[in-house]
Amino acid sequence: MIIKNFGRGNLTFMDRIFSLDLKLIVLILMLGLISLLAMYSSEQGRFGYYTQNHLYRLCVFFIVFIIISLIKIQFWFRSAYLFYLTILILLIAVDFFGVTASGSKRWINIFFFNLQPSELMKVALIIFLAKYYNKIPLEHVSNIKHLFLPLLALLIPVFLVASQPDLGTAILIAAGGFAVIWLAGLRIKYFLYSFVVMICLVPVGISFLKPYQKSRILTLFNPEKDPLGAGYQIIQSKIAVGSGGVFGKGFLKGSQSYLDYLPEKHTDFIFTLYSEEFGFLGSLVLLLIYVLIISRIISIGNEARSSFAKLFCFSFATAFFIYVAVNMSMVLGLLPIVGAPLPIMSYGGSAMLSIMIGLGIVMSCKIHELT
Repeated sequence: MIIKNFGRGNLTFMDRIFSLDLKLIVLILMLGLISLLAMYSSEQGRFGYYTQNHLYRLCVFFIVFIIISLIKIQFWFRSAYLFYLTILILLIAVDFFGVTASGSKRWINIFFFNLQPSELMKVALIIFLAKYYNKIPLEHVSNIKHLFLPLLALLIPVFLVASQPDLGTAILIAAGGFAVIWLAGLRIKYFLYSFVVMICLVPVGISFLKPYQKSRILTLFNPEKDPLGAGYQIIQSKIAVGSGGVFGKGFLKGSQSYLDYLPEKHTDFIFTLYSEEFGFLGSLVLLLIYVLIISRIISIGNEARSSFAKLFCFSFATAFFIYVAVNMSMVLGLLPIVGAPLPIMSYGGSAMLSIMIGLGIVMSCKIHELT
């Protein structure tokens, strides 16, 4: 049975303000504060370029989060396909007008900052599929005719992003898309068939990888083989995390980061820097905040009236978990190094904007679905 009805739409502005989920807001602000401290430490105790930009983005995107929260969830339902198509056009435009950095063309200059459309596609694909499955009865979800459009909507952006090249983000986009399809009720046998096919195609896929991507995979199994080259990042990351011990070395006292042994410490490896300074207990606190954020998203989804809101919340919570798990597994040497920022913690405007948009839509579900 499909639940299509939405909550009341006649809320006043003050009704919406008082309906904001204070627990979720506090958790986001706590995470933002921790990220600022980590960014400040990454610049060796200076309020430098990265710290300033990170602070500005936190403030601006938090306001964006609040604004999106106050917009009716019906708007996001009606605009889901348009939102997806807009981001898809931006992804295609990257090939023609994109900004190249470090050998990859992933950004479009929009005057005040470089936008990375692939990050926004993480949310756009989820909202697209949530609307698509909203109209399909559960017993028909596994019909072949209902699989064509979702797979097409998933594979096109994944291919575009992988060709930039940005294999890490492409995998995260695919993971978010498959999360929606799974939660929509697709039979498990299709996932098993897909897994077997993927295993069989691994040798073919590896042949298309660039040399540095193959090197990252090999480094996962034996980073000591090239300790000053491909294995340098992960070796230094493990040293930093291990040297933090239980209580950490203390704020602004991380030797690996201060002596510049740790590359990319303000972006993908921000957790390594944080873990070295605040130790195992500090890492548990950070993990607890992420767990509580995911828990609040699921709770809002459980109480939502419409299947669209439920599916979006559950899928975004799953994707959020995957982003955190992949980043932390990467810096701990459990997964190959890929471009996977830690939500809100890592430096990067597009990644933070994407997360804030997703959280804003979740909050919109809370305000307009639960009141």
